[in-house]
Amino acid sequence: MSERALQPGAPAATQRARQTLLRAVALDKSFHDAGREIQVLRKLELELCAGGETAIVGQSGVGKSTLLHVLGSLDRPSAGKVYFAGRDIFALGARELAGFRNRTVGFVFQFHYLLVDFSALENVMMPALIARLAPSEARRRAVEVLELVGLGEKLERRPAELSGGEQQRVAVARAVVMRPRLVLADEPTGNLDPETAAEVYQLFRRLNREFETTLVVATHNEGLARTMGRTLRLRDGQLFEEAGER
Repeated sequence: MSERALQPGAPAATQRARQTLLRAVALDKSFHDAGREIQVLRKLELELCAGGETAIVGQSGVGKSTLLHVLGSLDRPSAGKVYFAGRDIFALGARELAGFRNRTVGFVFQFHYLLVDFSALENVMMPALIARLAPSEARRRAVEVLELVGLGEKLERRPAELSGGEQQRVAVARAVVMRPRLVLADEPTGNLDPETAAEVYQLFRRLNREFETTLVVATHNEGLARTMGRTLRLRDGQLFEEAGER
C-alpha cells in the first residue's frame, strides 16, 4: 500500500468533486508533562468533503483521539486553524462554540458514556433537549433513530439491560439525533467483538448515507478502515493519504 503526505490545498482526487466541509490548516498540538513538552500534531493539514467517509489509522498513542478532539472543538490547537464551512470555529465565542458542538457535530467514543439511570430513549433525547427542542420533537427524533439502529423494541431499556453492541448502537443514535453535518467516532468498536464491530461499522456507513453526514472514524482496525472511502494514516504528527484496494 502506498501513501503520500497531505499538502495544503491538495485534497484527494476522489474528494475534489464534493464541497469542502472542514479544513484544518497547519495544526499543532502539544502537551506539557513533568516540565517536558510533548508535541502530538505538527503542522497537520486535512480537508474533508461533505458526505465523505474517512478512516484515520495509526498506532496507539499516536494522537488520533487528540486530532478528533481538536476537529470537533472539544480541545483547542496550540497553533493553526480549523475551518468548518469556511468559518474559523475557534474564533467563535464560548456559547456559539457549545451550540456548534451540539447541533453540528456528533461524537461517538470507545466507551458509550450512556447515563445509566436513563432509558435508551431518554439518553438519545438528551442532545435534542439540550438544544431546546420541544420534548415531543426530541422524542420523535429519538424514536426514529433508535428504530434505524434496530432498537425500536428496546426504547425503555436502561444501559445495564442492553448488550455491549446495543449500548454502542444507542451511543451512535445519540450522536446522530440532531442530524449533525459531521460525525466523529473515536475507536467506536474497540470494546466489541469482531462480528459486532463489523455490524457497527456497517451501521455508521448506512447512517452516513441516510443523513448525508460526513463521517470520520479513528481506529486501530485497519481491515475495517479499508472498507471506508478514504484512509489516512497519522504518523509523526502528520496525516498521510493511503492508496490501495478497498
